[in-house]
Amino acid sequence: MFLFHSVRPLSMKEEAEVLTKMIPHVPGEAVAQLLQFTHKLRQASDPTVQSLASSLSTRQLLRICNRFSHYPEESLYHAVNKACLSRFLPNLARSALQKNLKDSEIEGSSDDLEQQEKADIRYEIKSGILTIGKVSVPLYNPDEKMKVPDVLFYENTQHMEVMEDMLKDFLLGEHLLLVGNQGVGKNKIVDHFLHLLNRPREYLQLHRDTTVQSLTLQPSVQQGIITYEDSPLVKAVKLGHILVIDEADKAPTNVTCILKTLVESGEMILSDGRRIVVDPTSAEGRPDAIVVHPDFRMIVLANRPGFPFLGNDFFGALGDIFSCNAVDNPKPRSELAMLRQYGPDVPESVLQKLVSAFGELRNMADQGIITYPYSTREVVNIVKHLQKFPKEGLANVVRNVFDFDSYNGEMREILISTLHKHGIPIGAKPTNVQLAKELPLPDCKLASHWTFNQLESTRWKLTIKTQQTAVKGPVYLKVQGHPLERHESRGFSFTEQQAHWRIPLNEVNIVCDVVTVKGEAKDSIYVATCNPVSLYSMTMPGNTIYCMDLYDIFPRNSGGVWQPFVTVAPLDQPLHDQVVLHEEQSNVILLLNLTNGAVSRIISGEERQSPKKAYWWANRDGRDGYKMCREFSHKNWLVFYKKQGNSLDVLDVLEGRAHTISLPIEVKYVHLVAEDRWLLVENKTNKKFLLTKPMSIESDLSGTCQLHVINEESVSTGFGNTVALELSSPNIVSKEELPSENLSVALGQKIVSPNRILSDENSYATIVVGFPDLMSPSEVYTWKRKASLDNDGAGSPKNRFFRGSYESGSVKQSNCITLTGANQVIRAVAVEDVPINEIYPKDVKPPNTAGFLEVTDLNSKKIKYIPIPSALIISPYTQWLSKISNTDVLIAPIGAGGVVTVDMGGHVRLWETGFDHLQRSLLEWRTMIGQEDGRPLQITIERDSGLDVTAPKHGRIDVDNAPHVGGNTWAGGTGGRDTAGLGGKGGPYRLDAGHKVYQVSQAEKDAVPEEVKRAARAMAEKAFKERLKEIHMSEYDAATYERFSGAIRRQVQSIRVVLDSLQAKGKERQWLRHQSIGELDDTKIIDGLTGEKAIYKRRGELEPE
Repeated sequence: MFLFHSVRPLSMKEEAEVLTKMIPHVPGEAVAQLLQFTHKLRQASDPTVQSLASSLSTRQLLRICNRFSHYPEESLYHAVNKACLSRFLPNLARSALQKNLKDSEIEGSSDDLEQQEKADIRYEIKSGILTIGKVSVPLYNPDEKMKVPDVLFYENTQHMEVMEDMLKDFLLGEHLLLVGNQGVGKNKIVDHFLHLLNRPREYLQLHRDTTVQSLTLQPSVQQGIITYEDSPLVKAVKLGHILVIDEADKAPTNVTCILKTLVESGEMILSDGRRIVVDPTSAEGRPDAIVVHPDFRMIVLANRPGFPFLGNDFFGALGDIFSCNAVDNPKPRSELAMLRQYGPDVPESVLQKLVSAFGELRNMADQGIITYPYSTREVVNIVKHLQKFPKEGLANVVRNVFDFDSYNGEMREILISTLHKHGIPIGAKPTNVQLAKELPLPDCKLASHWTFNQLESTRWKLTIKTQQTAVKGPVYLKVQGHPLERHESRGFSFTEQQAHWRIPLNEVNIVCDVVTVKGEAKDSIYVATCNPVSLYSMTMPGNTIYCMDLYDIFPRNSGGVWQPFVTVAPLDQPLHDQVVLHEEQSNVILLLNLTNGAVSRIISGEERQSPKKAYWWANRDGRDGYKMCREFSHKNWLVFYKKQGNSLDVLDVLEGRAHTISLPIEVKYVHLVAEDRWLLVENKTNKKFLLTKPMSIESDLSGTCQLHVINEESVSTGFGNTVALELSSPNIVSKEELPSENLSVALGQKIVSPNRILSDENSYATIVVGFPDLMSPSEVYTWKRKASLDNDGAGSPKNRFFRGSYESGSVKQSNCITLTGANQVIRAVAVEDVPINEIYPKDVKPPNTAGFLEVTDLNSKKIKYIPIPSALIISPYTQWLSKISNTDVLIAPIGAGGVVTVDMGGHVRLWETGFDHLQRSLLEWRTMIGQEDGRPLQITIERDSGLDVTAPKHGRIDVDNAPHVGGNTWAGGTGGRDTAGLGGKGGPYRLDAGHKVYQVSQAEKDAVPEEVKRAARAMAEKAFKERLKEIHMSEYDAATYERFSGAIRRQVQSIRVVLDSLQAKGKERQWLRHQSIGELDDTKIIDGLTGEKAIYKRRGELEPE
């Protein structure tokens, strides 16, 4: 019937000519790069890539070039991602877009991303000029000021970035389209944007039943007469207002397509015959013509297509004619700043938990694990609720958001585990407190005196030799970042453990050191491993683990049997981002910069003069090796010594000098108890010496360092008798003294004196009063153990069998720390050194542990043993492990009253042990749970049935499925005994018949004899095996099925989400018209005036014809 012409697509040369002629000031290089990328997409054979090309039509390219001509500093990468709405593309399409952008050398620079994250965009109104970020515009002077929106809006960086982007397009005369998930703040952004511009708004909300007629005309009844008024669309066109069209994706696409002619050409024919025209001259003498006001602009809001919004693909149909902006949930920093303004009295820790929990739920929605993308709107409502009702706990308030999803079992499980992971105790009770049992501490006794003899014969003046250090390097290694998946540990119950996460270790790697640094805002944790040698660093709070692999510097295969052991010492200003790594066998000292990956080797003067070896790592002579004292590493100086050696090396990292102090004794251990006073322990005899020196060592101060003998004199027991004193070597000596109030409480007497707290294998804790500042006799008070700790790492036969034997004689990590603020000594001990019978009842099996934290509290005079969960993986190098620690865990202090542990599998755990900190945290935890609001959720009657259990059985089956309460006859009953059911006691397994559940008391359940419990378990296991037999599966098959099923559970859940969305789309209900009940049908108003009854409509499933 028709003659037709096919219009071929423009070639690259023709399209370039169109772009440069229509927009003459656009940079030519940007046009060439953009066209090359676009034509590459159009010519691709992959349909996914071709679908991306539809978003980069010639019209869209003109829009991008027009913006480039006005804002040449912008990134082409940002412009392409914005035009394609890459934020809401499926994963496959998004990865294809990024790959093609990278191939075309269109990439976003890391500097731009950093500046964007750090940017703090604000608006300013000055002298009638509005400035958002770097873009300015004169304020509008409207005729109808009442239509200028004014809403409550709290600024945040991300929303201000969106507004700055919108203002750029607005000044270029573009109509805007904002696409985003439900509840991300699209309406708030637009209303505040128009409020700042001082522009009047016309508002139009679309829905599934919007028609072309209702889009342009609004019927109303006035005094019994139907009149048609102009819709907000027509009013905005006439008066030059801003038309805001909300929920544009809900209306049928054939209706919204009529907007295309209005936006493209400025013309549109209304249903009553009138015509909207853009040219004023063509409207002269035509009363049915409406001229488009020059200030008219359209802003369209739409949800992204797909489940759960079930809208139409508005962007796919009409996105080409609008300048598109993706509105996402604010990033954590922006969201936190906004929530602080909504809830100024809500604790900061609660806000952070909410932001992190909802952030993870949104990521799950993007991955297809859950259906609904929980938005900022839900978080804001929770915070507003907490602000108004602070006594109602967070766990109760979040149920307002999640209760609907709790009807789906799998969804409920995902939500609860996610909320618990971030420390929101949903489902927990205030009584769920599971702190470790406290045992009494033995009495404190005055054990000995430390005296200093002032005779010249017992005091040596030491010589100091100073040399400059040589620095070799640096070489630059890659610093890799891994996500830190932090799990809060107090989701369901309150324990000493705060949180835990895992370092990405391989199965043969071995953790050999952990150290912490207190920062101004964040604490840092450093973990060293030795197979291969690596350094991991993380900050608290933080979400990234940084790893520096030193395999190239410490090759694993050098010498075959070489087993390195490294320790870490973090430095402070001006070297705050650097650490010293020390390898104890070869005495290699490395300086690592974790910011740029620089590694330098520090060589002291003595080492520089030593004969050169083929490989420095092949030096395995001297099994005892070298030690590093890092107590004052925050002052940027360290002390090194060789066990059984007779000198100390003081390394000043900042000045680049090494001072060697010669000693008249062989050193076993060195403890830096103060900057100017060090405690030395002599090898073999365990005799102690005090080394005094100036605060800073200079090369010309030889002779000012003195070594004093410390005589340990036992206390007289009366009648001139003294107890023989066995000299011991302390594992740890604090560098800080106990506060006077803690010292007084610990010793039970009012006392103010210099002091140090120490611990060894024979005592829980020891306090030396008067040491090290006073040269008068010091009193040594100790809390002695009943039996000495076995600290050789292979004490018990079991340990010797698994760990192997070795020649070194003692482990390298003492695993003992002091918390002077909390008045505690904490030690990691093996299971063999724990009084298990006193901690756990006889019928309770102790958990599998990597060890126990032995907390000696000198304030409460109590000891408690906190079990540390066993490591998930253990390196097969058991002999190597046994040289590091006598437990499978290493510990370090963090904060004022906390401990960090790292097990050999790389699991990091944070613990609170200080009484004050635990008390404060328990109060916060119970506040989060909240008080009961008095709703009659259930009635509890505490009474004993007086009936005992006999033997478990399935019970009779009631064919009528009537409810049965109590007794021991029917299967599926509640509150009974012996039979399968719910809420009872002694039954073999749970069986739900769908009736209301009556519970017997917990006391009655606990009173069930052990033999009945065993019989019930055996019967349940038998029923399980019979069920497997019915479906022709063996126990091995069931275990294999569970293993494979668990591995793909997340993918199955994603497919289930997709199928749910398709089912919801397929079952969409229709309007049933001509109904006698429901909503008034606009099209039947006349019929209603004439007396017709069936003038209503309601939603329902349309019956097949």
